[in-house]
Amino acid sequence: MSFPSFAEFFAMGHHGLYVWTSYGITLAVLGLNAVLPVLARRRYLQDEARRLRRENAP
Repeated sequence: MSFPSFAEFFAMGHHGLYVWTSYGITLAVLGLNAVLPVLARRRYLQDEARRLRRENAP
């Protein structure tokens, strides 16, 4: 499929809103799938360090 102009490429034959919204949601979900486990691990390690300091406190 070819488009005569860049504007028509973004319009996607009047389906552009649906197409680009779908791409945006997909990228957002993939980004969250990459970031949330890293944040959860960091939070877990901080909680464990805090717990160990509390247990070893005099």
